[in-house]
Amino acid sequence: MTAAPRCLLADDHPALLGAIEAYLAGNGFDVCATAASALQAVAAAAEHQPDVVLLDYRMPGLSSVELLRSTAVAAPAAALAVYTADADERLVADALAAGARAVVLKEAPLPDLLRAIATILAGGSYVDPALGAVSVERARRATALTERETAVLTLLAEGCTYEEIGARLTIGAETVRTHLQKASERLGASTRTQAVATAIRQGLIA
Repeated sequence: MTAAPRCLLADDHPALLGAIEAYLAGNGFDVCATAASALQAVAAAAEHQPDVVLLDYRMPGLSSVELLRSTAVAAPAAALAVYTADADERLVADALAAGARAVVLKEAPLPDLLRAIATILAGGSYVDPALGAVSVERARRATALTERETAVLTLLAEGCTYEEIGARLTIGAETVRTHLQKASERLGASTRTQAVATAIRQGLIA
């Protein structure tokens, strides 16, 4: 007999936390722990090593990105899902870049939540249909910058010209442009300014 997937739920709204816990428990999940703050969520993930973690995107204790990254470190085998009230397309890219495999809006029907969890447990990714304008593949590409692409974007952010970057990295200016073009494609950016801004916002460069 297949064991029920073990799920950790984290939300700082007790009524919602209780409702989701009851719904998942009634649909074949073992809710192994709940948490009402970011730090509790990370500690519970480390202790219980769940199969899936459903995280409210904004909870006290850590920033949203820190929470996701810390949970991924605490429970590396867990599939992470974000449950949020914010219908913000930028949030999707940030959440996926930080380790989430699913982003589900709290206003979505509860069966959509089950669908999202089943998808990530099977190794896939899920973005709420209301946020469908955001490409999961584009968000994934944002995490795949090469070391040289990161260096080029970092120096661009510092105000360096292509020639100055080439001198610093001991490559030609055209090679700098090639790295920038590839980085822009990964980030879904159409200009170098947009590429730098996106990389900064996603924490890929300081």
